Amino acid sequence: MISFRLAVGEDISELEKLIPLSVSTLQAGSYTSDQMDGALGSVFAVDSQLIRDGTYFVAEDKGAIVGCGGWSRRKTMFGGDTMKDGEDVVLDPMQDPARIRAFFVRPSWERRGIGSQIMRLCEEAVLKAGFGRIEIVATLVGEHLYAKFGYSVVERYDVALKNGHALPVVRMQKGRCHA
Repeated sequence: MISFRLAVGEDISELEKLIPLSVSTLQAGSYTSDQMDGALGSVFAVDSQLIRDGTYFVAEDKGAIVGCGGWSRRKTMFGGDTMKDGEDVVLDPMQDPARIRAFFVRPSWERRGIGSQIMRLCEEAVLKAGFGRIEIVATLVGEHLYAKFGYSVVERYDVALKNGHALPVVRMQKGRCHA
């Protein structure tokens, strides 16, 4: 039975193992190995600020993390700790959209509703925090999940990676969110 809870600092080491496993398996149909390798540790990585803010969820089965994802009230759109340069500014819920961030699922656990349940938890928390809009920088794989929740494509662009390759992503938005 899958249960959901907020992530804590002690989860970071397990998340650091889950993310590359998820990326190398579940993103392989959309990205090349060079793109995935270049994105791991930067674009695809743990953002410990989400955990400190209490906005990052994990899905567990028998104590093992099988999925994760969250939202943010901060300016950063994607990426882990190593991508930040300076303070991650807190957004104004009256003017700025909240962010959906860093969804990953353990291979063989996909298509069991983990991402959808985390999305529902995020949207409920975003509403409680006073935000009326949400923005996401989605992977090509994640675009389908977010579209199912009513997010619309705003733009498609490439993120430059440390290894010289580029990662195609999709910026999506949702107006009034409904939990």
